[in-house]
Amino acid sequence: MLVEKPPPTPLDLLPLTHSWPFFESGQRFDLGTLRDDAGPATNVVLDPDHFERRGIGVWQCDLADNGLRWSPTVYDLFGLPRGAGLLRPEIVALYCEPSRAAMERLRAHAIRHRRGFTIDVEILPARRRSRWMRLVAAPICEGGRTVRLHGLKRDVTHEYR
Repeated sequence: MLVEKPPPTPLDLLPLTHSWPFFESGQRFDLGTLRDDAGPATNVVLDPDHFERRGIGVWQCDLADNGLRWSPTVYDLFGLPRGAGLLRPEIVALYCEPSRAAMERLRAHAIRHRRGFTIDVEILPARRRSRWMRLVAAPICEGGRTVRLHGLKRDVTHEYR
């Protein structure tokens, strides 16, 4: 019996072409040329204070234990008290479907292939209406193996309204 394959969903068609080279521990993570509404393009390093002043949160996930570290803006974006304990399964549950599936697919690809990605996802923050968040992730590698992911999170809800 011939079983027909279902047509691809937008999730299946999600390109995995937006990526960066991996970084060995101890190297600077340089995002290159960025431009924000405040002025001309500048070359910046992943400095939490630099991004926090622009409403962009900085995050990191240690793959050994899925431990999360967030800057204050990320806590605010998810509607959680700053400094609250973070368990990845509980945080991932705040992502709406199909955003959660798309993010997990890209995350697995980033870890396996030592590549970064950017994706807009819909989240349902604690005690708030749903929001859209731009998630930028890049791997940190040691000995050719991805050991952490880190990057930026920014509220982009205004772009979806």
